Amino acid sequence: MGSREEKIKILFLCTGNACRSQMAEGWARHLKSDVIEAYSAGVWPVGVSSRAVQVMAEAGVDISGHTSKHVHTFLGLDFDFVITLCDHAKKECPVFGGNAKLIHKPFNDPISATGTSEEVLNAFRTTRDEIRAFIETLPESIITQTEAT
Repeated sequence: MGSREEKIKILFLCTGNACRSQMAEGWARHLKSDVIEAYSAGVWPVGVSSRAVQVMAEAGVDISGHTSKHVHTFLGLDFDFVITLCDHAKKECPVFGGNAKLIHKPFNDPISATGTSEEVLNAFRTTRDEIRAFIETLPESIITQTEAT
C-alpha cells in the first residue's frame, strides 16, 4: 500500500440488520472500498431482506451473500466510526472501546412500507438512493462532523 493510510473501519448499525445497514455496507464496499472497510450489524438481527437484495441488484450492487449479524459479534473490533441508521439502534448501541466515534444518521425503514408490491419496492429504492448519497460523502463528511464537536 505504500504511504497510503489504513482504511477507515466503519460499522453500520440498525435494528434488524435486514435492510438499511446492509445497503450501507453494500454501498460502502461498492463505492469506497479503497478507503473504507465496511461492516454491518443489528441490535436484533432478523435476516437480510429479499427486497433489499433486489433493489441493490437493480443498482448494480450484489448483497445476496450478506448475512444478518448481531452487533455483539463486533464488540472486539476497533472501529473508527459506528454509524447508527435508526433511533432504536442509537438507543441500544453498546459502547465500543478504542477510538470509535458514534455518528447518528437515521433513514426511514422501508421494511414498514405498505401498499402495492411496486409501492413497497419504491420505498426500498428511495432508502437505497438516500443511503447511496450519504455513502458518497464518506469518509470526509463524518470526519468533518466529528472534528466540529
